[in-house]
Amino acid sequence: MAQLKRRATAKWQGNGLEGKGTLTGPSGVLNETPYSFKARFQNEDGTAGTNPEELIAAAHAGCFTMALSFQIANAGFTADSLETSATLVMNEENGGFAPGEIILDLTGRVTGLDESKFRELAETAKANCPISKALAAVPMRLNVTFES
Repeated sequence: MAQLKRRATAKWQGNGLEGKGTLTGPSGVLNETPYSFKARFQNEDGTAGTNPEELIAAAHAGCFTMALSFQIANAGFTADSLETSATLVMNEENGGFAPGEIILDLTGRVTGLDESKFRELAETAKANCPISKALAAVPMRLNVTFES
């Protein structure tokens, strides 16, 4: 059985409210990328650094979009363009936060493929991409814009 392992490292100094940390991964994309309470809860434009929720959204958007490209290829087509924005909605609960919903906003164009089939393939990708499976406890909504 094939197995993939992906790794990232978090470093932190200080308390939760005023401390700060960095995230690093072997690809170099995350190379001591800053994260903190402020970046997570007070700085929605991202200028103060990243946060775990943004990384989950990015992972889901990337995984879903790649899975959809495979679904489209398996149907005999090639995507002209696919763009997915993933939004992880966090709800305040019991003095903390919990994932409430993930919204995938997809815009795509595939020459020769009709919109109905595109939507069907997108739903299949949403259900079967590995990150969707990892996040299965969180309700997911897919909004599709098909460009002809």
